[in-house]
Amino acid sequence: MSLIDAGRIGFRPVSADDYPLLERWLNTPHWQEWWGEPATELGYIRDMVVGRDTTRPFVFTLDGLPAGYIQVWFIADHLVEPWLSEAPWMSEVPADSVGVDISIGATTQLSRGLGSTVVRLFAERLRAEGHQTILIDPALTNHRAIRAYEKAGFERLLVSRESPDDESPATLIMKLASPGARTDRETT
Repeated sequence: MSLIDAGRIGFRPVSADDYPLLERWLNTPHWQEWWGEPATELGYIRDMVVGRDTTRPFVFTLDGLPAGYIQVWFIADHLVEPWLSEAPWMSEVPADSVGVDISIGATTQLSRGLGSTVVRLFAERLRAEGHQTILIDPALTNHRAIRAYEKAGFERLLVSRESPDDESPATLIMKLASPGARTDRETT
């Protein structure tokens, strides 16, 4: 893994012009492993862009070129059904928490330090906006993502199985460490 200089990373809100790129990414194997059906997911992003969903979607860039997708969503807006049945862990965290989801666009950019750099920078922006509890929720089997999030300063908070009959893997809820706190990963 190489280090990515923070100055090489940028963020911009998703616009309708990004839909073809997002559709291409959503149809790649490394996205399909963790995201839902591409047309459905793109529909959710469209809802965000036009304001029907409070989630804020962004394209992140590397050297000015689109490199992936990241979004921030608000726990308080999801403390209703069907969300609580689908993700009961949300009732166990502060209502003013925000969640982050990220995917790297090209397979060639995986395992190069991009994800941990982007998540760290995005979380810093969220902290600057006043958000104190920043969460990320990878599948417990997504070891690459978990390592990246730990490197970005997230700590394991709890494990949640979405429902007893759900065949999908359990979800690991991770919380960004308090400013100044050192995680075990940072010391090794």
